[in-house]
Amino acid sequence: MPAQGPYLIALALGAIVLLLALILAAKMHAFLALLIASMALGLASGMAPQTVLKSIQAGFGEALGFIAVVVALGAMIGRYLEHSGGGAALATWLLGKFGRERAVWAVLVAAFLIGLPIFFEVGFIILTPLVWSLSRESKRSLLYYGLPMSAALTVTHALVPPHPAPAPAAQLLGADLGRTILYGIAVSIPMAVVGGIFYGGWVARRVFIPVPEMAGPEPCAEPQGRTAEKPAPAVPLVLFILLLPVLLMLAATLVRGSPLLGFFGHPFTALLVTALAAMFFFGLRRGLDRDEIGRLATQSLLPVGTLLAIMGGGGAFKQVIVDSGVGPYAGKLLAASSISPLVVAYLIAAAMRIAQGSATVAIITAAGIVAPLVKGLHGYSPEIIVLSVCCGGTIISHVNDAGFWLVNQYFGMSVATTLRTWSLMKVIISVVGFGIVLAAHALIP
Repeated sequence: MPAQGPYLIALALGAIVLLLALILAAKMHAFLALLIASMALGLASGMAPQTVLKSIQAGFGEALGFIAVVVALGAMIGRYLEHSGGGAALATWLLGKFGRERAVWAVLVAAFLIGLPIFFEVGFIILTPLVWSLSRESKRSLLYYGLPMSAALTVTHALVPPHPAPAPAAQLLGADLGRTILYGIAVSIPMAVVGGIFYGGWVARRVFIPVPEMAGPEPCAEPQGRTAEKPAPAVPLVLFILLLPVLLMLAATLVRGSPLLGFFGHPFTALLVTALAAMFFFGLRRGLDRDEIGRLATQSLLPVGTLLAIMGGGGAFKQVIVDSGVGPYAGKLLAASSISPLVVAYLIAAAMRIAQGSATVAIITAAGIVAPLVKGLHGYSPEIIVLSVCCGGTIISHVNDAGFWLVNQYFGMSVATTLRTWSLMKVIISVVGFGIVLAAHALIP
């Protein structure tokens, strides 16, 4: 007999506890843990075994039917940009435009633009040599340049599709991807400025971090992924490729009713056109043959497989929550309560992030949990709920997060120093971002 009422909520909480126990204590891969938790919740709630399996299949397919294309194309664009050296060339160009006295702003802008299509870890590796060089020349703490770079990369990774956390969150919550990108960029900018420039500058005056030994005796200014005989692409071209999908989707959002703009402004088409342009300008025009271009595309998709599996697992978990009756029941309770759904979304994502470390897993899982609760609620746009989830999912990076150790090693800091600099910065940008989301929801009808 199907479970009802408060017992359903208890089962859902139990499934979440099981999920975290499998990931944290049993060290199980998040994909397997999501499948097991989905099955356990479905069976415990009284669903027939075959119905549970069909629910998982439907949720998995629904989650990946759209987002797999978006994430795969985004990964390809980022790989071609990285290999060409365009990201480092953009950073160097911005440095020249801003001047050495405002170099910290050049680093922030470069990291933000590079972070739009490129994963946090890749952008971090590309820009760290520039940060080392600036810190050496200025005799400033490495944090003065390092935290603005890291802040810009981490906020775009968490809030702006087609990155593998906000993109599936938008899909699960039924948000428009074009508007999610625009809103994500709008919220990310003040988050990066407050966390990177203001807090970064403040803490850099109090904590001096020298350039680590791994930087070598000389500044490393050579862009990543290019050779001496193949100069990096022109900066205007790099900017054009970076902004092309955003412009196409923005045009479709602003000019509704145009079949042509609707076609080219769809995320599939916009990202495909950009990927082909990147392939041509960053590949063929620079002397790469078809085999090399194909190899780069294959390389870009290798890390995506794991992400897609986790995304599908998050979709399956969401669907079981809906089909078991947990979602509709919890949604009625939430609608009748005085607690803002935005606060609920933020806290669920924050708890998931603190517990298991990965922002991607936290945001996708939280979106799957929240989606059934907020379905049908009036007065809350799906995009604003997506941003709440994403802000919660980026709340902190500590010892259970791979990004924590990347920053720790490349900045040459102790664990304690990393916690009171990088980790605290993550808390600040999360709170600032959520504050902006709450203010926007209150002010904009």
